[in-house]
Amino acid sequence: MTSRLLPLLALATLALAGCAGTSLVPTEKVVSTLAPTGKLRVGVYPGSASSMIKDPATTETKGLTYDLGKELAKRLGVPFQPVVYPRLTEVLAALKAGDVDVTIASATAVRARDMDFSPTIVDVQLGYLAPAGSRVAAIADLDRAGIRIGVSQGGTSQAVLAREMKHATIVPVPTMGSAIGMLQAGTLEAFATNKAVLHQMADVLPGAKVLRGGWGVEHFAFAIPKGREAGLAFVAAYAQDIHDKRFLALAVERAGLRGAAIVEQ
Repeated sequence: MTSRLLPLLALATLALAGCAGTSLVPTEKVVSTLAPTGKLRVGVYPGSASSMIKDPATTETKGLTYDLGKELAKRLGVPFQPVVYPRLTEVLAALKAGDVDVTIASATAVRARDMDFSPTIVDVQLGYLAPAGSRVAAIADLDRAGIRIGVSQGGTSQAVLAREMKHATIVPVPTMGSAIGMLQAGTLEAFATNKAVLHQMADVLPGAKVLRGGWGVEHFAFAIPKGREAGLAFVAAYAQDIHDKRFLALAVERAGLRGAAIVEQ
């Protein structure tokens, strides 16, 4: 956890302590702060269990952000309005602009400049996926000349790995679908992101494997726009409540979020 995030998380923790023991009944001010349009606009992007996916068997929509956002809207007593963007970077841009009311994302110091976060709810290790036939068999094989590692365009992985990899080529990819196609075609030797997404990708790539080990951890938390501090205490209390009542654990299981560790509040 970075030092820049500590004041924000301390604020949320103190707010949470003040809400402990309540029945989580929001005041009118909390509702108008968190859902100023009268609906809770939850920012999601398709293809990630941490955000929104469609069950291939039932066509049911689910995902950690989708399900927990829907439950938060229920607690606030307002309609749930999922707002779908192609990529996480666009969700975060919409949140910063106030066009989205809440999402779940990795809490980083850079993002904390533009949005406020609840305490962490889920940790997911960052890692690599290698397709069948790749020259990469272990993490030690990655940072070599001629190795092309795909990353989500505009995401944290792009910034971090572009800085840390000295010999491999970092290739920004716009969508998970594009990444799967490039791995299948052999134009990428590996793809880097959190392991929840990597396991999903491996499911549709015969012979692909998620490499042992990793290069960091993403700390997922609720994010709301700056200027809505009056609602942050309620979001923090909600994060605690869904943890205590195992709603969070059930949402993680329902989303199929593999490689995730629920964080004690």
